[in-house]
Amino acid sequence: MNDLSIFKQFAKTSTHDQMRSNTNAVIYTRVSTKEQADNNASLDTQRKYCELFAKRKGYTIVEYFGGTYESARSDERVEFQRMLSYVKRHKNVAYIIVYSYDRFSRTGANGASISEQLKKQGIKTLSATQEVDTSTSAGAFQQNLYYIFSQFDNELRRDKIVTGIKEKLRRGYWMGNVPIGYTNLGAGKHKEQNIVINEDGELLKIAFELKANLDLSMAEISRQLKEKGLELTPKRIGVILRNPFYCGLIVSSHLPNEVIEGKHPPLVSKSLFLRVNKIVNRNGNYGVSHHGDDENLPLKQFIKAASCGTNYTGYLVKKKGLYYYKNNRRGSKENRSAKIMHQKFIAELQKYQLADKRLIVPYREIIKNAFVQEFQYEIEQAEKGQNKILELQQKIDRLEERYVFEEISREQFDKFKSRLDSQIEELHIAAAKKPVNLSNLNKSINIALHMSLNLSKTWELGNLPLKKTIQHIVFPEGILFDYENDCYRTLRVNSLFMLIPSISKNTSENKKGKDPISNDLSLSVLKAGLEPARPKWSLDFKSNVSTNSTTSAC
Repeated sequence: MNDLSIFKQFAKTSTHDQMRSNTNAVIYTRVSTKEQADNNASLDTQRKYCELFAKRKGYTIVEYFGGTYESARSDERVEFQRMLSYVKRHKNVAYIIVYSYDRFSRTGANGASISEQLKKQGIKTLSATQEVDTSTSAGAFQQNLYYIFSQFDNELRRDKIVTGIKEKLRRGYWMGNVPIGYTNLGAGKHKEQNIVINEDGELLKIAFELKANLDLSMAEISRQLKEKGLELTPKRIGVILRNPFYCGLIVSSHLPNEVIEGKHPPLVSKSLFLRVNKIVNRNGNYGVSHHGDDENLPLKQFIKAASCGTNYTGYLVKKKGLYYYKNNRRGSKENRSAKIMHQKFIAELQKYQLADKRLIVPYREIIKNAFVQEFQYEIEQAEKGQNKILELQQKIDRLEERYVFEEISREQFDKFKSRLDSQIEELHIAAAKKPVNLSNLNKSINIALHMSLNLSKTWELGNLPLKKTIQHIVFPEGILFDYENDCYRTLRVNSLFMLIPSISKNTSENKKGKDPISNDLSLSVLKAGLEPARPKWSLDFKSNVSTNSTTSAC
């Protein structure tokens, strides 16, 4: 019986994603701010490129989305969500076309996750300016790199903003809204700060004096202020009395362990402020909670509730001899066994663990190569700076030689050496501010990769300081626990660890008998897919440079 058509009923169906076979597509465009939407033609340019791309590929545009300003730092965007809802409901749409992948999402792993979910429903996300074949493992990996690099761009922008904030704080200028009792008359764009004490501030002076001279309770101070027209809770008054801003000083989480003399007028003297706080501390740290470390509860204060963002604390049930984690929000009933929470956390760490140490070398080269390409210009500038430093140093050597042989006087020597030293110092300062630090990158990649080989086991067997170190390196902003679905959700994952699941997935998809290092991950593939250096991402991985994520272990 040669005709086998009758047996097709027994054939296996494909286990791969079934892509939609039609050519219908939607276009999504966006800019980040209202000013961009109003003042430039970026949206028109994006739409034009997307339409030309669709025409070249033979796709039919059935709908347009976006065309407005929506920040891509979060994927909870109105037009973005409307577009996702549309393509999921309309089975005749096979493609989403964007100008570039950072227009689709700048949330790193979450953007990659959304693309993966769409792909499973038969919908491809395509970039008009960054063409990759996402049907191959290498192409999917490249697409993920674009999403992650977009997140790096966000990180660098944030770093620049934070750097600016730090500089202003160190110069004595307050950043953000002023505390109650003050008014910033210079608030607004491009306006010089001009902070003055207002009517509420004059009343707050009374609160400090009542505490310092009469040691009244916070409740009694609250009552007396209310009679004078200022309504504050006792707890709020306790916070105010501890804020050194009121004695003319600035403290900020941006400048840990630093106290700055502010340019704003003090509400009370420093001596009065210290007297008040001596009394408050003697009476008990009102409104301040302390959480001791416990070897049995390493995730305490590291876990946040997905429902409300409140930190989880921990406790011991003495009768059972068992430890539990608990949502610290008043009235919450979210309690979970520490043993189970630890098991789930270990499983979460295993996602960012290299399965094969033979992957270390190619993985390191892939990441390094990608960064070198993206920062080619900065690297060249850094090399020029180093060469300039060597040139100046040679001039100093020649200058010293001439002085030794009495060709120039001491005065001439000091004058020119001071000038050359100043130029070298400026070059060193400029080099320190550069976002590219290849030496730092190499060290960080090596540390991260060797750590990732035994990540979960190291955490499980480590002492409390080691556990906390691993937690904060891999998940710099902590981790969410979704009590309802009994699973963790990651807020942000360090960029170096974030790429490991992609590598592991590509490796696991290789055929039996094939070398575990896939050819699809070769450097030549990355060279072909990466754009010339365009965004400038921070490479200082020793600080918490990491990738936004809302991935779930549910």
